[in-house]
Amino acid sequence: MAAFIGEYTSKLDDRGRLIFPSELRAQAADKGGSYVVRKNVFNASLELYTMEEWDKLSAQVKSRINLLTQAGNEVWEGFNRNRAIVTPDEKMSRITIPKHLLEKIGVQKEVIFVGQDFKIQVWAKENWMAAAMPEKEFAVLFEKLLGQPTNGL
Repeated sequence: MAAFIGEYTSKLDDRGRLIFPSELRAQAADKGGSYVVRKNVFNASLELYTMEEWDKLSAQVKSRINLLTQAGNEVWEGFNRNRAIVTPDEKMSRITIPKHLLEKIGVQKEVIFVGQDFKIQVWAKENWMAAAMPEKEFAVLFEKLLGQPTNGL
């Protein structure tokens, strides 16, 4: 299992490709593997999952819905929209994320790759800082959800 950590900037080249950060690639369990990229449901970012993590997430979602109901079927369809498979090339570690996905998150020229343990988020550079929750608000939410004081965390 990969544990992705760190924030890295990358620029779109003239062909719409991004350099996949070597630091994140080195953290992947499968160094030459493909990733599922999908639009985040809750914010203006994309999520990259290793195939192993995608299979786990997909199974978890599928186990929580009833695919024999209209609502369950609609949730499953929505979950599977706006996704693609990307594979960094061997030579330069470039990836091509479909243009329509980059447009959905407002990418102009630069992105920020953000390691988030089991997944990597991809943000338009302009939106990354704007989306950050103020530290005091985060501390209150952290304590509320985890039921622990935030001493130094």
